[in-house]
Amino acid sequence: MHLFIRFSTYDSTCQIAQEIAEKIQQRNQYERNGENTTKLTVTIRALLQNLKEKIALLKDLLLRAVSTRQITQLEGDRRQNLLDDLVTRERLLLASFKNEGAEPDLIRSSLMTGGAKRGVPNPWLFEEPEETRGLGFDEIRQQQQKIIQEQDAGLDALSSIISRQKQMGQEIGNELDEQNEIIDDLANLVENTDEKLRTETRRVNMVDRKSTSCGMILVILLLLVAIVVVAVWPTK
Repeated sequence: MHLFIRFSTYDSTCQIAQEIAEKIQQRNQYERNGENTTKLTVTIRALLQNLKEKIALLKDLLLRAVSTRQITQLEGDRRQNLLDDLVTRERLLLASFKNEGAEPDLIRSSLMTGGAKRGVPNPWLFEEPEETRGLGFDEIRQQQQKIIQEQDAGLDALSSIISRQKQMGQEIGNELDEQNEIIDDLANLVENTDEKLRTETRRVNMVDRKSTSCGMILVILLLLVAIVVVAVWPTK
């Protein structure tokens, strides 16, 4: 609940500062046109007083938060910078109201740049994470260094794994190249063997044909011999 009050107080303070800048610009426009500015002047004075009270309240809330360790010193310094910026804007607005400072449109531009705007997160709303709450600046720095070291160790481990994977990939690639060479050699050997088989088959066929022809010639010769023997052999 107190945290929400601090957030809403800072946001409303920025809105009041922006409204003052707009009112001052409007008052100056009235003065240039010769119109009555009494009502606007009273409104601006009230807004300036309200702004002053809001800034004082924020200072008190910040002091309590730091002293009771609701936020770290680092977070306290960040919010103190926001408060200092609001104090500077208050002085610029007061000087512009008295026609002693910068042009009110420039002050309004500054507020629109650094103050609370629609769709832009309130810088006071960036609450400190649980991991660093209650820690001092040195402890937070040590914690961050430890996190960085752990991240570096993780990156080193990841790099080592990637290197091993790369080496394994290269070894697999080399082995595949060797297997492809063996397959090419086997293909050449099979082709040579097939050619030799075809050659030997042709030779066998030729020998078989020659053997068949020789056998027939031998049979014919034997028949002729038999006929001659019978013809010459005297009959009894």
